[in-house]
Amino acid sequence: MVSLPALAAFAAVALGMVLSPGPNMAYLVSRSICQGRVAGLISLGGVALGFVTYMLLAAFGITALLFAIPYAYDALRLAGAAYLGWLAWSALRPGGRSPFEVRALPPDSPRRLFAMGLLTNLLNPKIAALYLSLLPQFVDADRGNVLGQTLLLGSTQIAISLTVNALIVLAAGSVAAFLAGRPFWMAAQRWLMGTVLAALAVRMAFDTGRR
Repeated sequence: MVSLPALAAFAAVALGMVLSPGPNMAYLVSRSICQGRVAGLISLGGVALGFVTYMLLAAFGITALLFAIPYAYDALRLAGAAYLGWLAWSALRPGGRSPFEVRALPPDSPRRLFAMGLLTNLLNPKIAALYLSLLPQFVDADRGNVLGQTLLLGSTQIAISLTVNALIVLAAGSVAAFLAGRPFWMAAQRWLMGTVLAALAVRMAFDTGRR
């Protein structure tokens, strides 16, 4: 199974990414401010389903690739490194900015709230990067049970993300005021996450030991 150091490192990355403003945070804060906390929590339910979908796709897809296709890990590693490098450049390039922005949203039914939460998460490139690029770094075929490792890592990320996002929904107004009134913090978190993504891209590109 996953070693404790690897699990702790992945949990730290997951926490850092969920704390970095992105589409999920922007939607949940906007929805909670415009329609109330209950609407925000219903939307979070859709986000949760999106996480589970990504986890299952990653779990079964990674398992099949690692065991059935030669050099599949190398292909996934290099593609993931390139994508992480692009994400890092998007954050660090001149004129780059945080994706966080509170929007005015009209009231929606519970079904639509759930569906929009799901869609927002499925189309979130940060979550796609986490599951399709970052997560494979922490799966070690030499430790056995690749499927179990992937499900454990995915469940850890889901638990962290849902906890943080639920707290954000409950404190949406305060979070919005904090971010809007502190441009330095916005710039700092953008540079921090860009640097972390760049370092992970380099690590993934030269990690040839896991086969």
